[in-house]
Amino acid sequence: MLSSLSFAFMSATVKYLSNITIAQKIFFRNLIGIPIVYYIIKKERISFKVNNKKFLGLRIISGALGMILYYYALENIYLSDAVILHKMSPFFVIIFAALFLKEKIKKPQYLALILAIIGAIFVVKPRFDVSIIPMLIGLISAFFAGIERTAIRYLKNSDSSHILVFYYLIFLVIAVGPFVIQSNLAIITNIEWFFLILLAIFGTAGQLLMTRAYHYAPAGEVSIYTYSNMIYSTIIGLIIWAEIPDIWSILGAIIIIIAAVVNYKSKLIRD
Repeated sequence: MLSSLSFAFMSATVKYLSNITIAQKIFFRNLIGIPIVYYIIKKERISFKVNNKKFLGLRIISGALGMILYYYALENIYLSDAVILHKMSPFFVIIFAALFLKEKIKKPQYLALILAIIGAIFVVKPRFDVSIIPMLIGLISAFFAGIERTAIRYLKNSDSSHILVFYYLIFLVIAVGPFVIQSNLAIITNIEWFFLILLAIFGTAGQLLMTRAYHYAPAGEVSIYTYSNMIYSTIIGLIIWAEIPDIWSILGAIIIIIAAVVNYKSKLIRD
């Protein structure tokens, strides 16, 4: 829940910095986070050695793609809608955990998946024009986030959660660095620099807390607590941008939360 609160503030900051490019947001969000995570690793005397490079690479690539697409969605649709669609990621985790981690999908989870799809359709509101593109991109970001979280779950027995975050941050800084170097940083105002720092703090805190959470509990179970993000983000969007979700988005959010509860309850049922 603390991770969700941090990510809600991070998402709002991304949306607020509308004049800053996605590459710049990603670069400074992760650059400032690197020394914070490095300090934690050194303090806890954790080895920088990576034991499972293959799945770490999968976690990094999928996480990076998910972040880029999510930031795009945040800039182009309501904060609440972007967050609701991104909260589809735990349902992708159910599928990927079954495929790659051999976690059994229980009967109630099939119902949860069906409900989640229906909820996502209500939020997206399918239509044949370009306005649907940001919505679909928000949903695709959840797909990659689902892969990322499944990889984190797989890595729990081989690598420290802090190491996963550390190399993830470094990769993103290197990947978007060239685009930032070519951009004009002089036009960034003092207040925008301040919010870029806040973006890094919120994002790093959320990442550390989320990664630790998925280390301590099965991927399908811990996800129930992340749905508080939808409530936080809706309140923030209403207060800052006067964004009022339409009835279909609200209904979709309710259905997705019900699906999350069904998924959570299914984990309590013995095989």
